[in-house]
Amino acid sequence: MNLDRITVSLLAAVFVFATGAARAYSQESKPTIRHHLVAEPAEDTSSPEVPQAEAAMQRNDFAAAEPLLQKAVAAKPADYRAWFDLGYVYNAIERRAEAIDAYREAVAAKPDVFESNLNLGLLLAIQGENAEAAKYLKAATQLKPSEHPEAGLTHAWQALGRVEESADPEQALAAYAEAAKLSPNDPQPHLAAAFLLRKQNNLDAAAGQYRTAAELDPTSKDALAGLVDVYVTQKKYSEAETVLRKLLASDPKNSAAHTQLARVLTAEGKSGEATRQLQAALEASPGDPHAALELGTLYVEAGKDAEAEQQFRVAVQKLPQDPEVHFAIGSLLLHEKKFAESQQELLIAVRLKPDLADAYSNLAVVASSNKNYTLAMQALDMRAKFLPETPATYFLRAATFDHLKAIPQAVEYYQRFLAEDGGKFPDEEWQARHRLIAIDPKNADKYRVKR
Repeated sequence: MNLDRITVSLLAAVFVFATGAARAYSQESKPTIRHHLVAEPAEDTSSPEVPQAEAAMQRNDFAAAEPLLQKAVAAKPADYRAWFDLGYVYNAIERRAEAIDAYREAVAAKPDVFESNLNLGLLLAIQGENAEAAKYLKAATQLKPSEHPEAGLTHAWQALGRVEESADPEQALAAYAEAAKLSPNDPQPHLAAAFLLRKQNNLDAAAGQYRTAAELDPTSKDALAGLVDVYVTQKKYSEAETVLRKLLASDPKNSAAHTQLARVLTAEGKSGEATRQLQAALEASPGDPHAALELGTLYVEAGKDAEAEQQFRVAVQKLPQDPEVHFAIGSLLLHEKKFAESQQELLIAVRLKPDLADAYSNLAVVASSNKNYTLAMQALDMRAKFLPETPATYFLRAATFDHLKAIPQAVEYYQRFLAEDGGKFPDEEWQARHRLIAIDPKNADKYRVKR
């Protein structure tokens, strides 16, 4: 029975490049403050301190601007321009709560100013107050920016989409659509919509948005990576391969893209080409532990154990806290009959990830090989918490109890093995019958094979 079979996984579900890019886009797409100074009205009713403060603000002299603006709002509490500028100053010096209060005063004094509503909504969104942020961002979308109206309104619609994503995804998608109408050459609204659709598992729609973004910006790594992620999830490996090759044509040193392409090729059964892609990944990024782990896995499948061990050692050195890496090298060392070192690596794997069920299988085998029968039994008991028993585990339990001189338990599990195996492992069945004849002699006749 091949109990020391390598069970290293390709981690096919973990597409680091694609999902990593998606996460990066999610972080980049959070609302950012774009503080537009309010255009001066035709008839300026502001306090004389306001122009002086704005001159200081142009020099980034916020310490000088603040007292001037405080004097202005004290003299004229309804001076929306002074309140707006004060909000700008407070945000610039990272006094966000006071900035929000100032923008509230600006909106209360003059509700129809685009920039006041936009900046108040953006700040509230950063504070996590999405419901209230949406109120002001919606108001901004219905107003006219003092300059660059298309860009300003696009920003407002996109910010509204982001704060609506959790509470009302359909409204968020509608907001992204409005942004796309205003800026038809901008890929960002399509990327935002694609990311939300991907979260909803609406894969076809997400792919469509990613394709549009890629058409608008053929060099967009976010669009191409997102498209690959969707295609891989849909198991459309041929389409994923095409996109990745396009990405690599423009960025041949992209180690992550080479690694992702290797995963896709592996899923397509093209192991040889996958190996070459991983080698290219390591040439582009020497010592990349993820590429090394996967290249080692392909070497295992090809029977190149020495090359596999070399790659796994690179991975374990760079990723000492990754349980999958310790599992991989521990399993290979078991296959190579390097039992002491294998046991050490597998123990680290289950310490780092106590629910790594397959690691307990291999740990039980290697502990038994090291004659550490107590550890072997502990590993089998832990495995049983996550996986059903098999004829293999019954046989290993029986042999372990046998070595521990726990004869009744050994008899029980040898019997379970014989009952469950059904002739699949004749050598082990022969061993089980002869051990039962020896340790359960009163029932010896029933263990003998009838001729």
